Amino acid sequence: MTRWPPACAAFLARTGAAVPIVQAPMAGAGGVALAVAAMRAGAVGSLPAALLSPDQLRAQVADVRGAMDGPLNLNFFCHRLPDPPPDETAWRALLAPFFAAEGVAPGDPAPLRRPFDAAMCALVEDLRPTMVSFHFGLPDEALLARVRAARVPVLASATTVAEARWLAEKGCDTIILQGAEAGGHAGWFLGEQHDPTPLADLLRDRPAGVPAIAAGGIVDGADMAAALRAGASAVQIGTAYLATPQSLIAPPFRALLGTPAAADAAFTNLLSGREARGIRNRLMRTLGDRRDEAPAFPYASNALAPLRAKAEREGRADYSSLWAGTGAPRTVAQDAETFTRAIAHEALARLENRDG
Repeated sequence: MTRWPPACAAFLARTGAAVPIVQAPMAGAGGVALAVAAMRAGAVGSLPAALLSPDQLRAQVADVRGAMDGPLNLNFFCHRLPDPPPDETAWRALLAPFFAAEGVAPGDPAPLRRPFDAAMCALVEDLRPTMVSFHFGLPDEALLARVRAARVPVLASATTVAEARWLAEKGCDTIILQGAEAGGHAGWFLGEQHDPTPLADLLRDRPAGVPAIAAGGIVDGADMAAALRAGASAVQIGTAYLATPQSLIAPPFRALLGTPAAADAAFTNLLSGREARGIRNRLMRTLGDRRDEAPAFPYASNALAPLRAKAEREGRADYSSLWAGTGAPRTVAQDAETFTRAIAHEALARLENRDG
């Protein structure tokens, strides 16, 4: 008989999952097909809600439930939109040479990433997913109380030990420890500056008594086994799922995964206005990884939309958000269900000392 460590067994009992894996939400890259494929292999599937309306999210949940009855996580952002919106004059001036070179002009603003609000909270109360996860802290106390009253477990990301302790004090059911190795937007929310902390340090110094999910740099069974040996209840995997056919990334991004070029990555605020880890594109190589001219999250992406669309039509990722973690060069293109089964099998074998 095979057995996961006790912390993992508790996670499986709480969620109904068969393997201690959460498929990372990844707004813009994840969706129904990816969630269903991960769930078919026994993982917790996730849907990212930051770019969706309540009606769109409801429809996606219905699509998932029509295909699979397994554990489902709904993910929301908890940022605060600037009021009034930021002045983009300096940002657009900085981008003017790129617009001239590409022969395009700034267009209508792209859809903004929206924070968790009363409408989304009502949807959670109605649908009652297996869990909800929050990025950039927690929602307002009144909304959080409604989620708890609906008996939906609350997860949230921490990028530092201080954030993990804060979430534990707020009664978070499970903390997602987002190491510096993780791709995409860093979920930091305490302090004036982003302070990336390695996953191993977060696992070592995490607050006692609260289950932890390890995220960052996990793309194979050895990575997963190491995180579980360090006390994680489960792992959250994102970058490895990008290489699957079920992800929604553009072809030029997909072509970089699994290659040495994917190692040229950094945290940047150019693509959205907030620090996120991604493979360097033309914009980052030309302007640097960080610029003060970039307006606050999520407004920096507005002016970039026509540049990104033009380049992607031509097979270029010059202005695209190539969010990826440190494991990006080691990813392998394969079906998401196949990958999920394989990484869980290898991790369990290693934990049982059958394979090193």
